[in-house]
Amino acid sequence: MKKRHYLTMITVVMLTGLSMAQAQNPECMTNLSIYAEHAKVKNYDAAYEPWKMVYESCPDINRANFTYGEKILAHKIDKSTGADKDGYVQELMTLYDNSIKYFPTKFTKAGVAIDKALLLYDNKMASDEQIFNMLDAAYKEDRANFKNPKALYLYFSSLVDLHAAGKKDLQDVFDTYDDVTEKIEEENKEWTDIVTKLLPKDSLGTLTSKEKSQLRVANTNSESFGKIASSIDAKLGNLADCDNLIPLYEKSYDAKKGDVNWVKRAVGRMFSKDCTDDPMFRKLFEAQLALDPSASAYLYGGTLKQKSGDSKGAIEDFNKAVELETDSYKKSNILYKIATTVRKSSKSQARSYALKAIDADPANGKAYLLIANLYASSANDCGNDAFEKRAIYWKAAEMARKAGRVDPALSGTAGQTAASYDAKAPTKEMIFSSGKAGQTITFSCWVGGSVTVPSL
Repeated sequence: MKKRHYLTMITVVMLTGLSMAQAQNPECMTNLSIYAEHAKVKNYDAAYEPWKMVYESCPDINRANFTYGEKILAHKIDKSTGADKDGYVQELMTLYDNSIKYFPTKFTKAGVAIDKALLLYDNKMASDEQIFNMLDAAYKEDRANFKNPKALYLYFSSLVDLHAAGKKDLQDVFDTYDDVTEKIEEENKEWTDIVTKLLPKDSLGTLTSKEKSQLRVANTNSESFGKIASSIDAKLGNLADCDNLIPLYEKSYDAKKGDVNWVKRAVGRMFSKDCTDDPMFRKLFEAQLALDPSASAYLYGGTLKQKSGDSKGAIEDFNKAVELETDSYKKSNILYKIATTVRKSSKSQARSYALKAIDADPANGKAYLLIANLYASSANDCGNDAFEKRAIYWKAAEMARKAGRVDPALSGTAGQTAASYDAKAPTKEMIFSSGKAGQTITFSCWVGGSVTVPSL
């Protein structure tokens, strides 16, 4: 009871102190209302002075001091030049620091660091090294809240530029690339999970207004992470080709061969870049198999067997990899990798694995794109005449469009792919000349199924 009474007294004293502080600054509430009304209609110039009075006198009176304050100062920065602009930038930098000081549950360490780094970057007020160090510290100290796509790209991009300037090792670039791409996959998975959940209701037209908003936000964010992922791969460029990877791993192998994370990443990178013919890949693979006989290890083992002509052994290893993986998202990726591996030897088998990948993760747009490509590449093998051969492109285009629907991160690529296939399908003139408008064309080749010729 004494302890409860003591805590109650502390609460009363704190509330009394806040009331007294407000009483000593009677204009705070009035000016808060004034600047909020101006800010709501984006009249930031009129909002500045009353906001500044409240922010400086009663910083903790309301979170609006920081949410509206950011917009007010961003406007001032955009509309000013020279010393005035620099002053507003510094004022906003201080506001970001104070946001987490006064409202620690509403703002995050990573969020504040990202805001500061992007502000300095956008206004060309920091070097690549300063930007990288700010974002690197934020990423390592508060990874869970490092969610900004632009910041993730800038984090990696500035590191690559530092490597080009001779200030960072290539291994640092690879390590950060792995970290950032894993983070992007995690964030995109959260958004595609929402898309997967809501798409069935969207197709039925039964989404609530709240769900429509959720789906729109999820699509937008997933698409943003997809664009950033492509930009990061482009930034890495030829740094990750076999000519760079092999000597780097040969040099580091003896010191790193007991580090399971390093070994797994090295094997994975060589696998993804098709460096599997080099003896270093087998060496790394065997090291991983000894340290961690996981699903991915069997996937790589299957690849080696396939290259040596042991197709039966390869399929056994591939299926073992699938059996060992318990995470449906990772299992889907393994199945997709198997599909891409066997596509040269068997298109039907590649589709089978791609469909299994989709079963494991309905948001695996890459698997739909692969099936689309398999269909398109079979145009000359399907159909009884030129019209029917070109009709396969309609089926390929539909698969490509599905890729964009289930995984908005791929919407750009999926849309371009679908458009290219549609352009190869029969034209309106060809449909008219054939007299097949509205008819169903059935494919007797490995593709199977059918398409309906568009009506004119």
